[in-house]
Amino acid sequence: MVERPGEPVLGSARDPVAAPAGSPGPTCPPDEAERIFAEVLAELVGTERISADSHFFDDLGADSMVMARFCARIRKRDDVPSVSMKDIYRHSTVRTLAQALTDSAPAPAAPPPVTAPAEPVTPGSTARYVLCGALQLLFFLAYSCLATLVMARGYGYVSDGSGLLGLYGRAVLFGGLCFVGLCLFPVGAKWILVGRWKTTEFPLWGASYLRLWIVRILLQANPMVLFVGNPIYVLYLRALGARIGRRVTILSRHVPVCTDLLTIGDGTVIRKESFFPCYHAQAGRIRTGPVTLGREVFVGERTVLDIDTALGDGAQLGHTSALHSGGRVPAGEHWHGSPAQPTGLDYLRVAPAHCGTARRFAYGLVSLARMVLVNVPLLLLLTHVMLIDLPDLVGRSDAGAEGLTSPELYTDALFVSASVFCGLVLVGAVALCTVPRLLHLVIEPETVYPLYGFRYAMHRAVARLTNAKFYIWLCGDSSYIVPYLKCLGYRLDKVEQTGSNFGIGIQHETPYLSVVGSGTMVADGLSLMNADYSDTSFKVSPTAIGAHNFLGNYITYPPQGRTGENCLLATKVMVPLDGEVREGVGLLGSPPFEIPRTVERDTRFDHLRTGDALRRSLAAKNRYNLRTMAVVLLVRWVHFYVLTLLGLATAERYDTTGLVLDAAFVAVSLVFTVVYYALVERWFRRFRRLEPQVCSIYDRYFWRHERLWKVPETHFLVFNGTPFKSWLWRLLGMRVGKRLFDDGCHPSERTLTTLGDDCVLNAGSKIQCHSQEDGTFKSDYSTLGSGCTLGVGALVHYGVTMGDGAVLAADSFLMKGEEIPAYARWGGNPATEWARPAPTAAPAPPRAAAVRTPPRQSEAAPDGVLG
Repeated sequence: MVERPGEPVLGSARDPVAAPAGSPGPTCPPDEAERIFAEVLAELVGTERISADSHFFDDLGADSMVMARFCARIRKRDDVPSVSMKDIYRHSTVRTLAQALTDSAPAPAAPPPVTAPAEPVTPGSTARYVLCGALQLLFFLAYSCLATLVMARGYGYVSDGSGLLGLYGRAVLFGGLCFVGLCLFPVGAKWILVGRWKTTEFPLWGASYLRLWIVRILLQANPMVLFVGNPIYVLYLRALGARIGRRVTILSRHVPVCTDLLTIGDGTVIRKESFFPCYHAQAGRIRTGPVTLGREVFVGERTVLDIDTALGDGAQLGHTSALHSGGRVPAGEHWHGSPAQPTGLDYLRVAPAHCGTARRFAYGLVSLARMVLVNVPLLLLLTHVMLIDLPDLVGRSDAGAEGLTSPELYTDALFVSASVFCGLVLVGAVALCTVPRLLHLVIEPETVYPLYGFRYAMHRAVARLTNAKFYIWLCGDSSYIVPYLKCLGYRLDKVEQTGSNFGIGIQHETPYLSVVGSGTMVADGLSLMNADYSDTSFKVSPTAIGAHNFLGNYITYPPQGRTGENCLLATKVMVPLDGEVREGVGLLGSPPFEIPRTVERDTRFDHLRTGDALRRSLAAKNRYNLRTMAVVLLVRWVHFYVLTLLGLATAERYDTTGLVLDAAFVAVSLVFTVVYYALVERWFRRFRRLEPQVCSIYDRYFWRHERLWKVPETHFLVFNGTPFKSWLWRLLGMRVGKRLFDDGCHPSERTLTTLGDDCVLNAGSKIQCHSQEDGTFKSDYSTLGSGCTLGVGALVHYGVTMGDGAVLAADSFLMKGEEIPAYARWGGNPATEWARPAPTAAPAPPRAAAVRTPPRQSEAAPDGVLG
């Protein structure tokens, strides 16, 4: 649904956005507001005077960055009403904007920001910060040593088997015991360390936080995550204390942590990539709270359920939506958006099917049997082949027993790593383009099938196999992603090759029903929803994106999306599901509203996108991208070679040195991985810092910048919620203040990001210091002051400044160029001001000054080399 003026924007009972409207803001005659707006805008666009009827984008040539700065300057004045980017797009001339925001205008769609006491940021304690980090390190080392020793001894037991059947039997016994132990250990740890979670709050880096971190890391590293979408996963959450009814389907891999605070009624469906952790961090404290879902509830894809939220029986929360703290969706109502608001859309679009208890029990039992009898033994046998059989092919003479000084050890590791790495890459590519096609043959589009049957298993297998991240990561941001996706099953007819048709984060539920039109460009994070689910059934449907579109980051596109050709879908936009098909427009926000498809500034590089200029530029980019692919494959292989070397050094070595090496294997491997990839990233940057740029995607600078996105980041997960995350960011060049709490943030450009002291970054948050629209790439600094908080799933764009103590609510999108005053609360998609601190209530900033903010460069900075 595209938002229309006058629709209510509802938040939560406790959030300032939902509070009763306070003062409507400064009273100002329309003529006076018009004069002030014109003066401020004229200064920004560099002209002496502007007409009150001139269109911001079409006539004045402004873009969203200029208008964001216009809004920031207006908000600092006390004599005119505050302006948001949503106001700019709704009223795109000075005259209409002034009339809409002054007293004579109709009531605005959202209540104005309230004035509230600023929430004090709990001052951090460096001593407690260091002590907590030391205890986290001790736990990690102890757990890693124990797990590695058990695996090493178990591997020795499996290797002593005679013949294939002997090896298999031992692998089943040992693998089964390990699987059961790994699953039960977090359950026991949770009940021993915490007992039952309760609604409370406590400071970061204390004893209570340490217990929460231990439970969280054990849950997230648990093999039960592999059973998401399986009835066994629901049973596992019940064992952790969650109150979950019958026929509940959970497809999200984001594991809830404070499980005793999670209540889910019968027949509820939670789609993938939804967050409901039952805790969040803000202003130096952890807060836990309940998430309550009634019977027959539907929660859409990429939603965020903050603490103290509830959906009544039969309620629905749509895709790309958020229910903020204190939010309630009444029984039977359908809401969507961020913050959520009522809608008439029905997101449950598949008929029910018969799916009884016996079917669910059988599916879970078969899944467990497959894991214990096939998957785990196969992994152990492949390890045996890699560490024993392959070295024997080159006449290995027990090089591992001779120590790290043995030349044979290095030649063995070279042969084994090269054989396994190349074999997996080549065989994997062939398998992904053939096996899923066979599995998909049993599934007919638009046919309703019951859950937890043969076809459901085939559908899940197709999704897992074809979403292998390695190949999309390797080919993305280059011309070579197009043939890969075609081989995978995408329907990409008459492709207009740009060299950046797709980013490195695309995913789907089935590639064979994914259609992307000619000339369309897709940034990272696109999720094609090719399936609909109920608590008993599913069906797959074609998902088609029109021609000549541009899709920004982190977009979820459903099968019934109502967009056609030549559309701009902004970052984190909600794709409309009703109304006429939109063509030739841009869409922004959740719920979406229309914006210009493009502006004059963005066409400056269009001459490089046609004719001979395009052919020359594209050929040069393709050659560069081929070199990039070769380099990143070499980088990944060198990393794999070192890990293989460490594995061979400890294989079949049972002396004291072997035990020490076994115990230290995980820690040494992790330290090597961190240092290695940090050096790789710095090497890609030529050991210089990035600088703000505006350039074409056919500029050599952009190609080097793309290469930075190829550096793996999976090892970052281990450091979430620990002081070591801030050290990692500093190692990568980010300016970071003291006592950072990072629970899983992703900053795309580290050297363009600045964080002050005591910042809080919640899980799934992102700081993206760049954008790419059609053929233009832009980047700039983003700065968060001391004590700032980013909510769960929030995204900060480039050119942004957040003042000390500012809070960005969960699932919010802070657009480029925005400036948040100190201690203000912002939220929504796009983010607007929810609450401003009372003039006399602003607390002092946290101890220690924020790190220095880099000087902001003009967007018109010349293209050039990195640094």
